Amino acid sequence: MTATLTPAIPFSCINSDLDEPVLLECHQGTVCAYSRRSPDKTTPNEDAIAVVSLGDDHLVCIVADGLGGQPSGEQASALTIGLLIDRLSATRHAPGNIIQVILGSIEAANLELLDAAVGAATTLAIAEIHGSAVRSYHVGDSMILVTGQRGKVKLETISHSPVGYAVEAGLVEEEESLHHDDRHLVSNVIGSSEMHMSIGTPLNMHVRDTLLVATDGLFDNLHKEEIVDIIRKGPLHRSCRELKDHCLGRMEDKVNPYKPDDLSFILFRPAPALKNR
Repeated sequence: MTATLTPAIPFSCINSDLDEPVLLECHQGTVCAYSRRSPDKTTPNEDAIAVVSLGDDHLVCIVADGLGGQPSGEQASALTIGLLIDRLSATRHAPGNIIQVILGSIEAANLELLDAAVGAATTLAIAEIHGSAVRSYHVGDSMILVTGQRGKVKLETISHSPVGYAVEAGLVEEEESLHHDDRHLVSNVIGSSEMHMSIGTPLNMHVRDTLLVATDGLFDNLHKEEIVDIIRKGPLHRSCRELKDHCLGRMEDKVNPYKPDDLSFILFRPAPALKNR
C-alpha cells in the first residue's frame, strides 16, 4: 500500500497490526513502515509506530515497544506515541524548538506512567529529520541506524541493556548476543523514576543513505550485517518486505527459532533535492 504523508495527517500504527509494509511518499523523501505482533502470541501488539511530517523539511519517525510481561505494555507504548503525535502536530505551523517538544513529551509520558502506578513501561526510539540532518533520541533497547549505499554504518545507537553495553564494550560478540541468556533484559524505560534519554548530535545524511528505526524484535533476530545488506540499496519497499520476511522466518523456524517478539520498524531514504537548512 502506498500513501501520501501530509503535515495534517500523521501516519501511525497503534494497538494494531499491518499485514504488509506501508510505503509513504512525502516531501522529505520515502518512508516505509511495518508493525505486527509476535507470531507466537494472540495478545495485542505492544509495539507502536508513527511518522509525523512538520512541513517541507521536517519529519519525525517514532517506534515504541511496550514491555512484554508487564501490565499494560500496549497502553504504555500507545500513550507515549499519542503524546508525541499530539504535541508535534501542534507545532507544525510554528516548528520552533522541536528538541524541547520531543524531550517534554517523553518526560510527560514518563510521569503519566509513573502516576498510573501499574508497572506499565515502554522503550522508545525517535529519528528527527531536519533538511538532510538526522538526530536520534532513544530510551531503552529500540535502536536507530544509518547506513550508506556501500554498507558503511554511519550511525548506530547503543542499546540501553546489559547485553547492549557488553557488546559496545567488546565483552560480548554480536553473534553471541543474539542468543545471550540476558538478551531480554532492558535497563532503561519510560515508566521508571530512573528514566534517562540519549540524544545524538545531528548527522548529515546523503541521498543514498538509509535510516532505520526499529524495536528489538528486529535486532534480536537479524545480525546487523544482514540488516545493513538488506536496506542499503534497492527500492525501499522491497527492503522493507525483505526485512519483514527474513525476521519472521527466523521467529517461526520450527527447529532453531531465534526470539519471537513484536516486530516494528521504519525505513527512510531522503529525496534527491533535500538539502540541510
